[in-house]
Amino acid sequence: MTPSAPAAPSTLAFVESPVQLLNVLEWAYARPGAQPQLDGVPRQRGRRAGGGDLPGPAPRPAGAVSPLRIVVLPPTDPMSRGQLRRVAALARDEGHEVRWQEARGSRFAPLRALTALAHDVRAARTVVVGDPFSRYVQLLLTLVRAEELVVVDDGTATMEFMAQTARGERLVRWHRVGGGGLPGRVRELAYAPVSATARRRFTPAAHRGHRVEVFSSMPVTAHGGMTLRVNDFAWTRARFGPPRLTKGTDLVGTSLVETGVVDPDRYLGAVRALTLEHGATRYFAHRRESPEKLRALSRVTGLEIVRPDLPLELIARRGPVGRTIVSFPSTVVHTLPYALTGTGVTVAVCDVDPAWLTGSASPRARSFLAGVTDTARDVRRLPAQAAPTAG
Repeated sequence: MTPSAPAAPSTLAFVESPVQLLNVLEWAYARPGAQPQLDGVPRQRGRRAGGGDLPGPAPRPAGAVSPLRIVVLPPTDPMSRGQLRRVAALARDEGHEVRWQEARGSRFAPLRALTALAHDVRAARTVVVGDPFSRYVQLLLTLVRAEELVVVDDGTATMEFMAQTARGERLVRWHRVGGGGLPGRVRELAYAPVSATARRRFTPAAHRGHRVEVFSSMPVTAHGGMTLRVNDFAWTRARFGPPRLTKGTDLVGTSLVETGVVDPDRYLGAVRALTLEHGATRYFAHRRESPEKLRALSRVTGLEIVRPDLPLELIARRGPVGRTIVSFPSTVVHTLPYALTGTGVTVAVCDVDPAWLTGSASPRARSFLAGVTDTARDVRRLPAQAAPTAG
């Protein structure tokens, strides 16, 4: 039970997805010690002679992590909510305070949440956010007076966030396609002041004592006075594993079909080809993948469909996991090499053939996906031609 009238937190974090919450835990764990400058994914070291895994870092002494107040703004889909509740339990085990605040699902839910959070947002000296593109987070930023604003990864979106802020552009998700006609344009105009305020909050201002830090596993470059620190998944490695390795290959699913970027039939064909070529036996579904698509994948490929109850970095670190993990361009080609460093697991990435893209995919889709693959270091590259039977 949360005490009545609790003291306002000095550090307040807002998360909307399981991976954002995991990355907040990683940031909290990394705070006490200096972190290396981000220069890429570490080498995937092999196993010791004799078959033993290289050890992960020893857990830090109790009390080394300063507790945070974490506000979970859950989405409506059951998979995300279930994963969030499980990661929230891990956060509480670490001594953090977790508050579950519904901000969706009804017309007035956002306003009620904003009112409930306003005092803590204004009082916090450090604010941590996981999705700078979220309109609700941007709305909360209009209330922020914090000296420090921290952005943790929300997957590969961090790459686009850094690129857009460096160019001084408004924040737009890479896969978003403009539309909505006149009503959509009216909404954009009405929201413009909120978006502009958010962009200012993401801009460091030394004369006002306002600092901005990005805590990331992505291959990004700091700019404009931002501080960049590496997220090498030290907390995950300290708390879990090393995993037991199986002889097979695991495939990692993606929501590229659900976001309208990749054609469903092309995707099905690509997964089938990868399954045959690599002898894959399991498919770790993305939390946004539709049940209909997963049933089709299982029927066509014979793969065991696994719906993870935690982010894949934690699932893989706990094990068991295949000696090879194959993914399409996505967050995990940057994060799993960190989480699995020293375990002997090989992470491979399969290119997306431009022919797989839908007619409604955003103009940015092709170059963004290629960039995700091209900047993933120390992973095995698989050409799109590995799935020529797609379609």
